[in-house]
Amino acid sequence: MELNRITFDPNVMGGKPCIRGMRVTVGAIVGLIASGKSFDEVLEFYPYLEVEDISEALAYAAWRADEIEIPFQAA
Repeated sequence: MELNRITFDPNVMGGKPCIRGMRVTVGAIVGLIASGKSFDEVLEFYPYLEVEDISEALAYAAWRADEIEIPFQAA
């Protein structure tokens, strides 16, 4: 998987995965989508982003979720 819009820089947001070196983390984008915001709404919040940035943030998050097994405990 090639993700060229996700960057890591220890001097930007503590090295968290960000969008194109900006101070917008993958987690922020995924959180907005998870809370029910549409791509268009995310782009209103961050007008300097592009649709491809959101898509790649989601792809990265899905890849990471698949790579890291988190134990699930039913309530």
